[in-house]
Amino acid sequence: MKTAVYPGSFDPVTLGHMDIIHRAALMFDHLTVAVGININKRATFSPEERVDFLKRAIAAEGLHNVTVEAYHGLIADYAASLNANTLVRGLRAMSDFESEFQMALANRRINQQVDTAFLVTNVEYMYLSSSLVREIGHYGGDISEFVPQCLAEDIAKRLKQNKPNI
Repeated sequence: MKTAVYPGSFDPVTLGHMDIIHRAALMFDHLTVAVGININKRATFSPEERVDFLKRAIAAEGLHNVTVEAYHGLIADYAASLNANTLVRGLRAMSDFESEFQMALANRRINQQVDTAFLVTNVEYMYLSSSLVREIGHYGGDISEFVPQCLAEDIAKRLKQNKPNI
């Protein structure tokens, strides 16, 4: 069984993330979307909210071979705990490649059984990031073209509640 892990912060999940999830689900027998908990990063959405958003979006897409879990620690160790030998990473631009390449080498050093598969995003999502969605949403802009439709209202409502202090 080919098992892969797609790690990320997904703060919040975007259509770009969903594109990578959908394509990876076709490539592997099982895909675990791993919501990272990083104590050094201040996330807008809690791990529970991010997991819930992903589960709802994946269910709406009808992806039956995809599960979602939160994790903390090293992704190479987490992948080993799932008997996964592939990490899936999305690339939007060449600027992503350098840091992703460095992480792939480090993960391979930590766990020699894990490889990284890079999926290049569809051109329509090359500019899209969670931070862009957060910024637009904080200021009350329409995020419905950037996030799964089934989540747009909930994400927008939550982002409006977290307006930055000026």
